[in-house]
Amino acid sequence: MSTSSPSAADLVENLPPLRVDGRLMALRHRLAEAGAGVDAVVVTALRNVRWLTGFTGSNGAVVLFGSGRAVMVTDSRYAEQAPAELAAAGCGDDVEVLIARRSTAVAPQLEGVDRLGLEDSIAWREQLAWKAAVEAEVVPLTSLVEQLRAVKDAAELARMQAAATITDEALASVEPMLRPGVTEIQVQQALDAAMRAGGASGPAYDTIVASGPNSALPHARPTDREFQAGDLVLIDVGATVDGYRSDMTRTFVLGDPDDRTEVMLDLVGLSQSAGVQAVRPGAGAAEVDSVCREVLAQGGMADAFIHSTGHGVGLDIHELPTVASQSAAVLAPGNVVTVEPGVYFPGVGGVRVEDLLVVTQGGCRALTRYPKTTVVPLAR
Repeated sequence: MSTSSPSAADLVENLPPLRVDGRLMALRHRLAEAGAGVDAVVVTALRNVRWLTGFTGSNGAVVLFGSGRAVMVTDSRYAEQAPAELAAAGCGDDVEVLIARRSTAVAPQLEGVDRLGLEDSIAWREQLAWKAAVEAEVVPLTSLVEQLRAVKDAAELARMQAAATITDEALASVEPMLRPGVTEIQVQQALDAAMRAGGASGPAYDTIVASGPNSALPHARPTDREFQAGDLVLIDVGATVDGYRSDMTRTFVLGDPDDRTEVMLDLVGLSQSAGVQAVRPGAGAAEVDSVCREVLAQGGMADAFIHSTGHGVGLDIHELPTVASQSAAVLAPGNVVTVEPGVYFPGVGGVRVEDLLVVTQGGCRALTRYPKTTVVPLAR
């Protein structure tokens, strides 16, 4: 890691305010572009509610009317918090806060709405409740807010950079634990504690520490297995700062690698490097996936790459755009994606290297900066 880069503490202390000005209007424009033909839309996914309004509570829905009016429904626990958060985020004058036990309490205000759009992620029971509450045709809307969320602004990127730097520093503090006799769970717990001590609200997901044959499981859960000399140790770790997440994987080998392990490490490193170089504005996400696969295929390990190359990251650890062979996404400035090729051999082990990248006007920039040197000397 570069010693000239700001520390995690500096980044967390100097986070710019999060503003949501213009996001409701952007959603209206997206609805028009999609030809949805709805008179109002209901947003219930909490991450989407937060992105649109700044509200961070555990119960809320936004109803956006074609006329320009917007209502957020939440319960009495948030009677003070909701207006305050909306005002701080810049939409306090644009959204009416309605305190009610159920989101469908707004139904009387939907009189005259002929077509009501619901997110396709809404639970079936909630869909039925809305259908019963309104005299309107209910139509599904697919990922419209998620598509808008895929492009991050400067304040969002600042939080993701802070989360990534916290992760870098946590891994640096814990790497000396990578020695025979230490368990996967001990390293996982140390990483989670270090991220919280560094300013994170917690891990971005369940931290993965997988050693030896366990590293052949892409989403292995840490166990009480003790590290052994010669082990591959795969660590997939990220932090959360003010709701925004980071994601990084590094694979280590304890002591000198054998020939097979060295080939795995070198080949995945080349694949990942090629994928990073392919990330740029206008590039197809499927193209990035293909570049990584081609390198592994040339090395005879195509069949050992058993998952997609990457995914978007933000308020969710997996969001748009998807970086996979069937993805139709075209990368744009402000997208934040992972590039994480890997190979896995049951009973032997696996190798994965992952960076978190923000697409820039001229290419991409890595938010994760931890070194990719993999060999951990045992005599130290």
